[in-house]
Amino acid sequence: MSSSHSGSFVHKTRLTARFLSVSAVAGVLTAGLALPAVGSLGLGAKNAVEDFDSLPDDFTAPPLSQSSTVYNADGGVIATMYYRDRTVVPSDQISPVMKAALVDIEDNRFYEHGAVDLKGMLRAINKNAASGSVSQGASTLTQQYVKNVFVDKAGDDPQAVLAAQAQTVGRKVKEMKYAIKLEETLSKDEILTNYLNITFFGEQAYGIEAAAQRYFSVHASELTLPQAALLAGLVQSPTGYDPIANPENAKARRDTVLRKMAQYGTITQAQAAEAIARPLDLKVSRPRQGCITADQGAGFFCDYVHKVIVSDPAFGATSADRQALWKHGGLQIHTTLDPKAQAALQKSVTSHVYASDKAATAMTVVQPGTGKIVAMGQSRPYGFAANQTQINLNVTKAMGGGLGFPTGSTFKPIVAAAALENGITPAQSYPSPYSMAWPAMKDCKGGRFPESGEVHNDAKSLYGPFTMAPAMAQSVNTYFASLEADTGLCNVVQMANRLGITQQAGGEKLSAVPSMALGSNDLTPLEMANVYATFAAHGTYCTPTAITSVTTADGKPLPVPASRCGEVMSAHTADALTTMLKGVVQDGTGTKAGLGDRDSAGKTGTTNAGKQVWFVGYTPELSGATVVSDTDHPTSLDGQSIGGEIVDQAFGGTLAGPIWRDAMSGALEDTTPGRLAQVPLQ
Repeated sequence: MSSSHSGSFVHKTRLTARFLSVSAVAGVLTAGLALPAVGSLGLGAKNAVEDFDSLPDDFTAPPLSQSSTVYNADGGVIATMYYRDRTVVPSDQISPVMKAALVDIEDNRFYEHGAVDLKGMLRAINKNAASGSVSQGASTLTQQYVKNVFVDKAGDDPQAVLAAQAQTVGRKVKEMKYAIKLEETLSKDEILTNYLNITFFGEQAYGIEAAAQRYFSVHASELTLPQAALLAGLVQSPTGYDPIANPENAKARRDTVLRKMAQYGTITQAQAAEAIARPLDLKVSRPRQGCITADQGAGFFCDYVHKVIVSDPAFGATSADRQALWKHGGLQIHTTLDPKAQAALQKSVTSHVYASDKAATAMTVVQPGTGKIVAMGQSRPYGFAANQTQINLNVTKAMGGGLGFPTGSTFKPIVAAAALENGITPAQSYPSPYSMAWPAMKDCKGGRFPESGEVHNDAKSLYGPFTMAPAMAQSVNTYFASLEADTGLCNVVQMANRLGITQQAGGEKLSAVPSMALGSNDLTPLEMANVYATFAAHGTYCTPTAITSVTTADGKPLPVPASRCGEVMSAHTADALTTMLKGVVQDGTGTKAGLGDRDSAGKTGTTNAGKQVWFVGYTPELSGATVVSDTDHPTSLDGQSIGGEIVDQAFGGTLAGPIWRDAMSGALEDTTPGRLAQVPLQ
C-alpha cells in the first residue's frame, strides 16, 4: 500500500473509530436521539456506520452571502445591497462576552469535548426516552455550524431548507462526520467565529454583525453583557424570541441566558442580577438596502450599475455566474458618479418638473473622452409608491429602462456628421422652403423610398435658402431632409452606429426611413449624451462606463468593463459640428440653455405635436442630454402644468433647455471654464 493510500486509510479509520466509540457509549447513536421510537441498537448502529462510511470526506463551507456596497467617485456610499444582510467579521471584532453567552446557552462544554459530546448525547437520549419525544437535542456548536452551512447552501429553496433541518438519522450522521472533520482542521475559536457569522438572528439579520446593528445599532465588538445574552438567546428561535415582535418572550429568554452564564461561572450572580434588572434597551436600525435608499436621486444610476454587473460578461461568462456573484455579494463597487454633478442634476430636474406632474424629465451627464457617467436622474423618485418609478428613463429597456423617446431635431447633428464625413461641406445650400415633398431616397438595400408626403418647418416664416450652420441654428427641417437625401440614408445609419446607436431603446432595429433625420427613432438620454460627448472630444467616441473598480469580500479585484474609445469621425468634422452647435445656443433655438460664463454648444429637439422636448448639449468638460415627456400615454405637453407653470407651447429650447442649463451650471460651479473648438465653416 502506498504511503498516500496508507495515510488516507489511517485517517478514515480514525474517523470511523471515533464514530463507533460514540455509538458504543450512546447506544442508538442518532436513531435514539433523532428518532426515539426507532428499534434496536444493532440495526440503528449498523445502518448509521454504513451511512457514515459512505459519505465523502470533503466538507467545504460555501462563501457566505454578504452585503455589497456601491460608492460614488469620491468614495461616498450610494447604497448597500444584499441578498442576505450579513457582514462577516473576524474573531477580534466580536465581543468576548458574546462568544461566552452563546457557548453557555448552546453548548457549555464546547471547549472540553470533541466534535460530538458523549455526555450531552447520553443526557439527551435519557430525557428523550423518558418523554417519548425529542424534547432535548445534543448537537454541539460544531454540529450546529455544519447544519447551518447546509441550510445556507439551500438558499431560498424551501424543500432544501427542510431537508437540511430534518430530524433524520441520515442528516445527523452527515452532521457528525463533518463536525469531526472540522475539528481536525479548525480551532474552537475559528468554529465559534464561523458559527456567529453564519447563523440567523431574525429580522433579516444574518451573522452577529448584522444582528448587533439591527437590534442595538452597534458593532459586534461593542456588545454589552445584556445585549449579548439577548442575541445568544435568539439562536434557538429567532421568531419566537424576536425582541421587536415578542419583547416579553425575548426578555425571558435573555434572562435565562444570563442565569446560565452565572451558573457556569462566566459572570457573577451579582452581574447576572444587574443585567436581568435592565430593560431590553433596543435601538433598532431597520433594514435599509437597495437602490431605493440612494440619496440625491442616484437610485437610477445605482440600478444601472446592478444591471451592468448581472449582464456584462466581464463579471462572469454566463448569466448564472453573474447572478451568483451578485447573490454572494461582499462586493465593493466604486463608480464614476460625481456627487456634485448628481446633486446639481437632481436639484434641476425636480425643481423644473414635479414628481406629481403628468410629464416627467430624465437627464444623463457623461464626461467627453472617457465615457464616464457622472450623473443620472429623473423627476420621479426611484421607488414603488405613487409618483415614483423603477423604470430608468435614461437607458434602454435591456438595462432597466423603457422604450426610449423620439429625439426630434437633436438627431440632426448626426445627419450633419455623416454629410461632412462624406464630402459635403458646411457651405452646402438648399432652397429649404417652409414646406416641400420628401426627396426620393434609397434605402439600405438599394431600393428607393417614393417621393410621398411632405416635410415642413416649425413656422411659415422659416424658409431659405440656408447653408448648414444657419439651418442648424434655426433647426430647419426642409434643409436637413435635403441634406439626408444627398448624404444617403445608409451613411446616416452607419454614422449613428459608430456613435453607439445600433438599435432603438426597446431593442428594435433602427428605422432607416426619411423621417430619421427629424428624430423618429426612439433613443435615450444616455445614448444622446454620449453622441454629443464625441463632438466635444474632437471625434473620439467612448462607450459609456459606470464602474471603475470592484473587489470581492476577500479584497480580490475583479476585471471591470473598460470604456472603449476610438475615432469615429475626423477632428475637423467634430469641430465643425461644435462650431455650428455653439451657434444654436448663441443666437438659435437654444439661447435659453446657454451658459453665460463658459463655452457651451447644443441642439434643441421638439417632436410632433410637442409630445417630447429635448436639449442635448456640452461644454469641454461635460455632455448632457435632457428629455421631457409624458411617459405613460404621450400626449402634447402644450397646456400641461409642469413644474407649477402652465406650458403654453412646448419647445426643446424653452422647456428642456433650462433644465440642462441649471444642471450643468451646478455641476461645473467653481471650475475653470474650458474652450470649445471654433473652426471656419467653408
